Amino acid sequence: MSLRKIGFLILSFVLVFSSCKKDDDNDADIIVVELRNRAEQQVIDNDSLIGYLETHYYNSGVFVDNSDPTITDLVITELAAGEAVPEGHTLLKDNIETHDITYQETDYVYYILRLNQGGGDKSPYFSDSVRVKYEGSTLDGDIFDSRVEADIDLTSTVFGWVEVMPQFKEMADFIENGDGTINFLNHGAGVMFIPSGLAYFPSSTNTSNSSLWYSPLIFKFDLLQTIENDHDNDGVPSHLEDLNNDQDFNVNFDDLTDETDDDTDGDGTPDYIDTDDDGDGVLTIYEDLEDTDLTFDSDGDGDPTNDKDGDGDPTNDDTDGDGIPNYLDTDDKGSNNL
Repeated sequence: MSLRKIGFLILSFVLVFSSCKKDDDNDADIIVVELRNRAEQQVIDNDSLIGYLETHYYNSGVFVDNSDPTITDLVITELAAGEAVPEGHTLLKDNIETHDITYQETDYVYYILRLNQGGGDKSPYFSDSVRVKYEGSTLDGDIFDSRVEADIDLTSTVFGWVEVMPQFKEMADFIENGDGTINFLNHGAGVMFIPSGLAYFPSSTNTSNSSLWYSPLIFKFDLLQTIENDHDNDGVPSHLEDLNNDQDFNVNFDDLTDETDDDTDGDGTPDYIDTDDDGDGVLTIYEDLEDTDLTFDSDGDGDPTNDKDGDGDPTNDDTDGDGIPNYLDTDDKGSNNL
């Protein structure tokens, strides 16, 4: 049975205890939470999102010829019955991008309002951290979360962010103000409209935010900066440890020898947090063998050309030439840990 199916069964029986005061018998009121079908919920959520996009407009004129827009400039307004969209404004549905993705064996549709692509050189990978300003709200306008500036690891947030953030770029430049603050210039800015299945839909590892479990959500965001992650500090950026390129660090607990997931040695720990990816007893970081300075004799044997200093990249070391880098190949146990 897969981890996802296990999570489904767990949540089929989950009981959420209310915060009501316990009585003298130490009993608590119990709320039984129904676990809904993802595909069925997606149909409901998509109808709600389309309805929102068709009945709300934004101040699009503010973003014309604006090289440094931010979400603080954005105003979204509900269109009253019989009202025409005011000049300088646009219905969301007329400027929205529609995207499709399959996630958790379910086909999803999500929407992006792109206010600014961002002028920087880098877009975040799905496993990176992003420095952002953001606001999260329901379709009813209730704000449930907001930050002026926050560093968020995309591996620990909702999947909608994992999908959307790599489609924008970080700031092009910044200015340090005299008061210790920083202005980020020409950064990515946008709004994502995501179904609950890409947000807080309950899973075996997410039982918080129960009021939002089945709510499609809106996230306004300024993407200020991106930081490449190496979660296990093994010299291999985390995004390169997604071996099947599905933007998900999978482990098949039914078959730990499954080569389609991201756990090379089948020990149940995905490579991105495994310091010895191939389980050969040599830490990944020590399987970086290239010598980058051929004039310095780091091992003191009188020959500066045979040292094993490494170049900071274990992915380009393949001692036996079989096309598998040493850190993923149990046959190659060379180490620069002299």
